Amino acid sequence: MNKQVTNKQKNKNKSLDEINNTVTVNTNGKFSQKLFSFLGPGLLVAVGYMDPGNWITSMQGGAQFGYILLFVILLSSLSAMLLQSMTVKLGIATGMDLAQATRHFLNKPIAFIFWIIAELAIIATDIAEVIGSAIALNLLFDIPLLVGALITIFDVFLLLFIMRFGFRKIEAIVGTLIFTVLFIFIFEVFIASPQVTDVLNGFVPNSTIVTDNSALFIALGIIGATIMPHNLYLHSSIVQSRMYDRNDIHSKAHAIKYATIDSNIQLTIAFVVNCLLLVLGSALFYGANTEQLGGFYDLYQALQQEPILGASMGAIMSTLFAVALLASGQNSTITGTLAGQIVMEGFINLKIPNWLRRLITRLVAILPIIFCLIIFKSNEEKMEQLLIFSQVFLSLALPFSLIPLQLATNNHHLMGQFKNRTWVNMISWCLIIILSILNIYLIIQTFQEL
Repeated sequence: MNKQVTNKQKNKNKSLDEINNTVTVNTNGKFSQKLFSFLGPGLLVAVGYMDPGNWITSMQGGAQFGYILLFVILLSSLSAMLLQSMTVKLGIATGMDLAQATRHFLNKPIAFIFWIIAELAIIATDIAEVIGSAIALNLLFDIPLLVGALITIFDVFLLLFIMRFGFRKIEAIVGTLIFTVLFIFIFEVFIASPQVTDVLNGFVPNSTIVTDNSALFIALGIIGATIMPHNLYLHSSIVQSRMYDRNDIHSKAHAIKYATIDSNIQLTIAFVVNCLLLVLGSALFYGANTEQLGGFYDLYQALQQEPILGASMGAIMSTLFAVALLASGQNSTITGTLAGQIVMEGFINLKIPNWLRRLITRLVAILPIIFCLIIFKSNEEKMEQLLIFSQVFLSLALPFSLIPLQLATNNHHLMGQFKNRTWVNMISWCLIIILSILNIYLIIQTFQEL
């Protein structure tokens, strides 16, 4: 990682050229006005931290172990904030996204392998989102799972249509869907009426997390499923949508400052959503027969039949749960398709029409789902197992994103004065090693459970 990187090299190919340097920012107003102009990219990143793949783990954790795993969610969220801040610096300081930076320092054969792994990670992410959306459509409108999966193909064209009106519109839609999910779970937790003191105590480290094998397994699941490879590629690109002087150090520093604040604010919202999921699982199901809470259908039916809520409130809660699941799936669809474009253009510099790129990604993701639905005749349990397998692959792919991120952001020729500080390097390397080990352990345990 010792090649000299010139400005000409950095700017040869803009990341996501259609949105790069298109959003105006306020550089002379009050702090709040400046921050507002940078708010948005963090919203798209936060989606990956509350996607359908995370839901089951959080609610199962609350149902089985009460509130003690809230500490794990807090630890995971703080780790995510650090790693995403590194992607912000990479994108703004260099003018390259993570895919481009990785490609720059690898020879063609190795870069090709990294590209394949990144593409498969995007597909695995898309599988989870399609499954979540299809299940939500089935729960809400009784649409067959196969039809629901096919309907999600049109999401791709909807995204393309919206982008014609500017990237800010995408950010606004994603923000609306995120706050829909947030308010639904705030309402559901309010109805469930957890004990506030018990919830707060959940943020204090508890020895049960490491001494109880079942608690440890779910804790590792929460950590392992939190940081998604596609988010690292996505964030390093979309922060470049803002109009700042690419050749001025002070302008870059200003952009990094506010983009990092944006990231931390939105990841805090994702942290709150994940906490609400766990609190809801604990408040309603802790001490009950948690073996029956294996998937989305189980949770939906459990909410309907929960005696604490009553029949009418149970029906409302379960419906809102399905609406939140649909909103989460749609949100993740937007970010997944953008990340797919970033990876393809960044690694192999292949530019094809946006509609074709996104259609190919979605079709490749849908094929295993259609195959599963046809072979197993729309078996819900098999669908949810496919979702688990998609999360397993994401765990495998994560080090192939984290290690290049660390090496790139610690390269002086690439980053200049924005190179990682020593404490950032120490923490990030520890996180990379720990996350890699935990993910390997998770993969082994997952296959043993199936």
